[in-house]
Amino acid sequence: MISKEKVAGMLLDIEAVFLRPHEPFTWASGIKSPIYCDNRLTLSSVEVRREIENGLADVIRQNYPQCEIVVGTSTAGIAHAAYVSELLSLPMAYVRGSAKDHGRNNRIEGRVEKGQRAVVIEDLISTAGSVIEVAEALREAGAEVLGIASIFTYGMSKGLERLEAAGLKNVSLSDYDALLTAAQEKGFIEARDVAPLLAFRADPADESWMSRD
Repeated sequence: MISKEKVAGMLLDIEAVFLRPHEPFTWASGIKSPIYCDNRLTLSSVEVRREIENGLADVIRQNYPQCEIVVGTSTAGIAHAAYVSELLSLPMAYVRGSAKDHGRNNRIEGRVEKGQRAVVIEDLISTAGSVIEVAEALREAGAEVLGIASIFTYGMSKGLERLEAAGLKNVSLSDYDALLTAAQEKGFIEARDVAPLLAFRADPADESWMSRD
């Protein structure tokens, strides 16, 4: 199994993850953040993509051996689910952000049978709202959701609490702590940057992390 630090290092190297503790990004929610993550960029790097897809397949083999179908989140998880389902020789589907307003009004694209044991593929988990919606849509369709396999998770308390309340297990290839370790080793951040970065993770809504060093 590939290490969390190696995955984090690859994400940093291809600029799928940026850390800017002194020039924060602004998320769509308005939150000031020292980190920006775009795991769609892993699809454009053959070497990284290969490591990610094999890693996700290993997560399913080791943690969800009863998996019968791989389901991607829309849209970021779709391509990864397709690659992983091919590696595992399993069927694949994906869940739309909302039901279509024409045709059969599908929310789930692809065939998901009642009782079928599914694993959801997600690229990034922060507060977990989107992936929980996907799991709920699958459960409403009669599937058994074994859990989630994701590329990266922030480990925010809100996300962890939501996943627990929804009865969902998540296994990520990498996480925030591994990212900070890899970022220091590669010189992307300095040791003094770790405290504000951890403070942000503890409470993203509290902007006092920007005055820490």
